[in-house]
Amino acid sequence: MSRTAAGADAGRRHPRWPACGLCPRFAIGLGSSRTRIWTPGRGVVLDVPTVTFPGAGGIHPVQRGAIVDTAGVGRMLDRLLGRRVSGLGRPLIVLGTPVLGGPGFRGAALEALEVLRPRTVLTVPTARAIALGAGADMSRPLVVVDVGAQVTEVALLADGAVADAYRTALGTADVDDAMPADDLAAAVAAMVADMRGADRTPQTRSALRRGVLLAGGGALRRDIACALTSGLRVPVRPVPAPHTAALRGAGQVLAAAHRHPASAVRAGRPGDD
Repeated sequence: MSRTAAGADAGRRHPRWPACGLCPRFAIGLGSSRTRIWTPGRGVVLDVPTVTFPGAGGIHPVQRGAIVDTAGVGRMLDRLLGRRVSGLGRPLIVLGTPVLGGPGFRGAALEALEVLRPRTVLTVPTARAIALGAGADMSRPLVVVDVGAQVTEVALLADGAVADAYRTALGTADVDDAMPADDLAAAVAAMVADMRGADRTPQTRSALRRGVLLAGGGALRRDIACALTSGLRVPVRPVPAPHTAALRGAGQVLAAAHRHPASAVRAGRPGDD
């Protein structure tokens, strides 16, 4: 398990802003299992396995929440979006990043995205994007649990920004007869306990009294949701369409940034991640 304090994974962006109001716009989620892409007016337009095909057989370029093959991610993005942006101008992109992905994930993702010749790339931490996509009240502290295929993150949001976060390299792909959902729930409960113990303010306790916001593919599995409810001993609230909540939240950032270019500074300022 690992943790970070707020500001350890600051968002970044390209310096120039699109002058063209018709330039293509995408919100992108690069998961270990699935890659999802959202566009204004159409919603989720692509939901495909995160696989690249440099030769015979498929290769998974994102593993356990880390980009292990930057060139492969670039080829995959070119295959998925290259024809959609060709001749239409340089796109505006909002990328959801794992809270504990760090500069390594963000740097590799930005390098891979260069294949699309983006005008601007904004990053938003997935925990914040989930809260946005779920329409959660972020004026009060909030604990978000994001159970993905290969990684689970627990984040505390305060005033909408990540105040603390933990991660375990376990996810839905690991839950089977050999590792029941209770084991994943125990790992999450341990992270929440560590977060509560490290917090010298009432924020974590206040957030837990409100209940945990549950998202990611794990929120679709009744066994995992029930095990988390039992293990955490606090209300667990799966968000609507939890597997796409982060992408919808990134789409909100994209829409706001397009309407108000100055928001690019706020969306990508140091400390948001």
